[in-house]
Amino acid sequence: MKLKHITSLPVFVLSLFIIGCIPGKETLKAQSLTQYVEPRIGTAHCRWFHFTPGAMPFGMAKPAPATNAHLGNKWGWEATGYDYRDNSIEGFPVLHEFQVGGIVLMPANGALRTVPGPVNDSTRIGYRSTFDRKDEIATAGYYSVLLKDYGIKAELTATPRVAFERFTFPASNSSRILFDIGNRQGESGAVKDAFVKMNAQGDIEGWVITEPEYVKKYQPGATVRLYFYAKVDKTPVSVGAFNGANIKKDVKEASGIGAGLYLNYKTTRDESITAKIGLSYTSVANAKFNLDTEASKLNFDEARRISHQTWEKYLGRIKVETADKADKVKFYTGLYHALLGRGLASDANGFYPRHDGSTGQIPLKNGKPIHNLYNTDAAWGAQWNLSQLWALAYPEYYSDYISSHLLVYKDAGWLSDGTANSRFVSGVGTNLLSTIIAGAYQCGIRDFDLKLAYEACLKNELDGKDRPLGAGKIDTKYFTEYGYVPFEESSDGPLESFMFSASHTLEYSYSAWALAQWSKKEGKMKDYDSLMYLSKGWERLYDPSTNFVRPKKKDGTFIQNFNPMQVWRGFQEGNAWQYTFYVPHDVKGLISKVGAEAFNQRLDSIFTVSEGMIFGGGTQIDAFAGLQTLYNHGNQPCLHISWLFNEAGKPSLTQKWVRSILNKFYGTDGIHGYGYGQDEDQGQLGAWYVISSMGLFDVKGLTDQNPSFEIASPLFDKITIQLNDRYYPGKEFVIKTINNSKTNQYIRSMKLNGKELSDTHIPFADIVRGGKLEINLNDQPKDKYSK
Repeated sequence: MKLKHITSLPVFVLSLFIIGCIPGKETLKAQSLTQYVEPRIGTAHCRWFHFTPGAMPFGMAKPAPATNAHLGNKWGWEATGYDYRDNSIEGFPVLHEFQVGGIVLMPANGALRTVPGPVNDSTRIGYRSTFDRKDEIATAGYYSVLLKDYGIKAELTATPRVAFERFTFPASNSSRILFDIGNRQGESGAVKDAFVKMNAQGDIEGWVITEPEYVKKYQPGATVRLYFYAKVDKTPVSVGAFNGANIKKDVKEASGIGAGLYLNYKTTRDESITAKIGLSYTSVANAKFNLDTEASKLNFDEARRISHQTWEKYLGRIKVETADKADKVKFYTGLYHALLGRGLASDANGFYPRHDGSTGQIPLKNGKPIHNLYNTDAAWGAQWNLSQLWALAYPEYYSDYISSHLLVYKDAGWLSDGTANSRFVSGVGTNLLSTIIAGAYQCGIRDFDLKLAYEACLKNELDGKDRPLGAGKIDTKYFTEYGYVPFEESSDGPLESFMFSASHTLEYSYSAWALAQWSKKEGKMKDYDSLMYLSKGWERLYDPSTNFVRPKKKDGTFIQNFNPMQVWRGFQEGNAWQYTFYVPHDVKGLISKVGAEAFNQRLDSIFTVSEGMIFGGGTQIDAFAGLQTLYNHGNQPCLHISWLFNEAGKPSLTQKWVRSILNKFYGTDGIHGYGYGQDEDQGQLGAWYVISSMGLFDVKGLTDQNPSFEIASPLFDKITIQLNDRYYPGKEFVIKTINNSKTNQYIRSMKLNGKELSDTHIPFADIVRGGKLEINLNDQPKDKYSK
């Protein structure tokens, strides 16, 4: 493969793509880290974007099998796509992103069927096929399965913007490949229109326009457009078209809902046919450009090899050593998920879908886009998982992710933490993106437009005038007027505008504080004073008579009939038991109000009770199973709570409970993965495992003026973090444990580069300078350390 074919790849993938093309001794049999990636973990009741084993890190092309994708998504967030409990596959869609999905291929033989048919149906009225899990191979960058009803082996892999699907057929005069384009897929929403054709060159091209539920809510009237251009390496005997069950023989194009083509083949035994599908969110021409740029000279095995080596390089940024294989599987599967979601939305030539539906152009440097656009789920809670991991080991992606959001800000005039093809898909109706951007700044990641970023964050925190619902924080005007968000029992507006007043106050207080630290560092003291006033909003809702944060009305009185376990009344996806601890920027202030002893006793008792519920909703398979509990690790508002003991003089309890969560909430099978049916949100729960199992975490989300990580007891004997020399002075940071075991979960002593530490905090700057942290463990709790 010549270099000219890959020069428009994302900057951070390019070097690894080149490395993957250099002949070497490594083979797929010599896998080192991808062998510990098990993408099927937690796939019972998983989100649409969770299971995409064919994808590259942060890729656009995400080919995967689907078992129930055509069912759609009534509310936009339900689990659909691939379910570990299903026993049949209905196709292999190539796009899996938050609110984005489609372009399905399915191989078959025998009688022609052009609809997928009911899930797990045995009457064979659809083209789906049964399969056995023993016939599956799923890992980072590759998937294969035997479709039992047809005797066909399906294999998937990808480059960043091109999906590869290879089908190995038995001998048959009725083999075929279906391109099912015009059907709803996962979170994509209803299909508005579609088109597919075989062109004069014998290639397949087309598009589908969808109306995702969150786009309908947060940017009414907008749509999401998906384009493709596919090359199949064998000429079919004949071609037909269909719209659902309506079949049109010897027709080479179809349009409208349910549109598709079928390609008929005569195959010999074990004959393979490969389809390469270039993808784009801007045009068929750019889908073809992406295919030609990334994959024109690659066959399936070459693409698979490059993907494998790329994943090895990305996973290899953090190497953990342990004799416990289960912990290693949890770690690298969690890291895999953190690197999988929030994928490319711009083309290799820099074209991208703009907020208004038109096509924009990212500026080029030396013929390559200076950054990329990404699709992304909301950043709600990402300051406690993804952004900390990105800052530590993937700062180049962190920077690119921020530039992507700033591009949407320039086009739309507002930051939006959730976007699908630049369309607003807020999801939770709030917006914590300021904390993500401020965290990058404080960590020294500043190679994005800092002036524009600060402007966007300040507007995000203070401006409530004419604010669109899709930008989140629609109640900002009340927060800035009252210093808290007043509660209302009912309103004509969406729930986000009145129902979640207390949780919004807590979130806005934290994000105001985070931006205030940036303001002070830049000498913007007027902004600093305004933001710091707002950062104390949580105090205005703290009720000393109950020791809970409690919703308050406009007249300054607390709501009546207050039940701290009640969900949705003042608190989004949680309750007062959980949200009262949502003061990450002023934990000392919260402790002073509650009292240190009472604070620690309450926290400890919460985890003691919650352990019996596996720190969530028990074994109930439901994304919201743990909402009405004392602690719910399956949802973002709780993810920092186990680390608060470090701020309350009881670090041994952080060490105890973090270990227990790592060992009990997280599993290694299809049913017990991230809890039971919990919402993994594009890598957030996986990233929490990665960070916490290394014994590092920051409740402030690295937004302090001098950010630091808290220290707890790592799960592993040795951890080696590769540092990016474009951003940091160090080469690597090593964490080594002494006397590590399942029972030795408490820290006896700590040394940084040979010097004793007296505090369970380590400055971020010390970590990225490189060096070695030694942690001596035993089975006795200890709360005070001295040099």
